[in-house]
Amino acid sequence: MAGPRTVLIVGAGFTGAVIARKLAEQGHRAIIIDERDHVAGNCHTARDTATGVMVHVYGPHIFHTDDDAVWEFLNAHCAMMPYRHQVKARVGNQVYAMPINLHTINQFFGTAMSPQEAQGFVAAQAEAGEDPPQSFEAQGLRFVGRTLYQAFFEGYTRKQWGVEPSRLPASILKRLPLRFTYDDNYFFHRHQGIPREGYTAAVASILDHPAITLHLSTRAEEARDITHDHMVYTGPLDRYFDHALGRLGYRTLRFEREEVAAPYQGTAVMNYCDADVPFTRITEHLYFAPWEMAQFDRSVIYREYSASAGTGDIPYYPLRLIDDKALLERYVVRARATEGVTFAGRLGSYAYLDMDVAIRRAMDVAQHLAGAFARDQRPAAFVHPV
Repeated sequence: MAGPRTVLIVGAGFTGAVIARKLAEQGHRAIIIDERDHVAGNCHTARDTATGVMVHVYGPHIFHTDDDAVWEFLNAHCAMMPYRHQVKARVGNQVYAMPINLHTINQFFGTAMSPQEAQGFVAAQAEAGEDPPQSFEAQGLRFVGRTLYQAFFEGYTRKQWGVEPSRLPASILKRLPLRFTYDDNYFFHRHQGIPREGYTAAVASILDHPAITLHLSTRAEEARDITHDHMVYTGPLDRYFDHALGRLGYRTLRFEREEVAAPYQGTAVMNYCDADVPFTRITEHLYFAPWEMAQFDRSVIYREYSASAGTGDIPYYPLRLIDDKALLERYVVRARATEGVTFAGRLGSYAYLDMDVAIRRAMDVAQHLAGAFARDQRPAAFVHPV
């Protein structure tokens, strides 16, 4: 069947919105649904009703990328404001810079080492083991040695993931840099910023196209009768199959809000690394819009608690432990045998994706679908490896 197709897209986060927009621009029709009453998924931003501060409702999201095309796409739909992300870490009664840099090392050990001296010092502390390291713990001990690992990573990781670090993949820690300079910029990408009016406004702009129809407060199970030629599903992979093979493991978050005098902690994010502190971090959302800070005398902070995701909880981080990966492989086999649906996004592929990667992959999915439609071929269930 040549000609325009109607694609039902489940999920109005960045993945679903970008796929819808790209398909619409190529002459197809997109019907996008989301069970929440807003777009942008976990990137949703909204004004705090009591203070007026722009809040990242489901936790902070900082946009950073080296992908020029992704950066240009996002800037076409919002004004990206410069933002330099700085994270501090509290260990005992001291506050340190994160990621670990030269200042962190010198402060922690009470030294004044040069970059070369610090690099040699940390290298001497590194512990040998499996090569390459497979677990978070093995990677941490190789990365910074036992003393720094136990201070900054061990307790925090147990709280965040709910399992021993030896059971987590090394890839989680590999995403974090180690610097032998005084650079405390959390990210190293060329493009960094936050939308001036928030992420929800940016996603709304992406969806603003005459060939896109949006239905909020609509569950996927309620929408399968909507007439469509193909479906893109960005919800949880196991949920699509009614958890028939079992539930994939996720971590969820709980937020404890407090209104305080501004400023409260002097930085956007303060990690609490000690195991006896029940929360993982405090985020002060006033700092995520520094161009607005001068107009507020009240601030909003959120203490963040991590827990295992149960039925009804919002899935934030895929665990991807050994059992999860085995279960994922079984779901992938079932998904590839399912006609008329492509699985995409963080939940649809059961992978942790930064926003820029999610957008890039969404662009790839849209291109693949458009090509398959033009050739009258069956689109792939997964465009990227899972």
